[in-house]
Amino acid sequence: MPLNYPLVDVNDVPIENTGLPGEFRIPISGKDGSTTSAFHLTLQPGEEIRPHRNDNCEEISVYLSGHGENIIEGQSFKVREGHCMRVPKGVAHQFQNTSEEPVQMVGFYIGADTLAARGFKTVDTVGAATLNGEHLIHWNDVKPENMDRNEGWHINDFRLPFGTHNGSTTTLFRAQFFPGAVHKKHAHKNCEEIYYLISGHGLAGAGDDRVEVTAGQFHYIPSGVEHWLHNLSETEPIHVIGVYIGSGSVADTGYEYHADVTSEDIATRTAKTKRKFKC
Repeated sequence: MPLNYPLVDVNDVPIENTGLPGEFRIPISGKDGSTTSAFHLTLQPGEEIRPHRNDNCEEISVYLSGHGENIIEGQSFKVREGHCMRVPKGVAHQFQNTSEEPVQMVGFYIGADTLAARGFKTVDTVGAATLNGEHLIHWNDVKPENMDRNEGWHINDFRLPFGTHNGSTTTLFRAQFFPGAVHKKHAHKNCEEIYYLISGHGLAGAGDDRVEVTAGQFHYIPSGVEHWLHNLSETEPIHVIGVYIGSGSVADTGYEYHADVTSEDIATRTAKTKRKFKC
């Protein structure tokens, strides 16, 4: 049976014809009911995204591989895997892959449900530095949160690179689930969520859906929908990044803990998966 809240594999998403370098894909957008577009970008060695700005939305992105130079309104940063970037609307920025391998990044145009809605404009230069606050941070430099296991947070490592604590009205989270770990059944009544699986193999629940998830897949969860994630591997962790859209903290999301994930939940599959998993 079809899923109510389907997973989107980035390999199944066509490359957008943007006229810019790189392989640029939009796995989640308004067509899925989301107010925010999620993107996946691959840049080959030497490729560069020229100076530009998004006049209508904030951009939050995470570097997953390779390294390069990022310039945000006159400030130059060396970035690598694990760097998280936040660019406010109207702020010029650019990036060049200076490594000998592809750079991959995942990002979110907050509040823009299409590419056109982001208000993209190319500019001649990135201008002078006028930004205040934190706009680039490595996830290793973020202190893990002490989440309440009694509220379903059976996650080994949960970090918040961006949120109201450093100037963002949307929360970026990074989570690791060791073998057998689970974020139990819960909902966010005040916000939508989009998450992306960087690595690992798990079972995702959303509403009545029960489907296996693996690296390279995005999942859009509308506000108020019960969902959960369980690591099925006996040896490998799950590594996830995502956003709570328009909520700058977990409390602001309207977090509600619902129930345990049962053995029946874990045994159930409501849709077939396309990939074969190795754990």
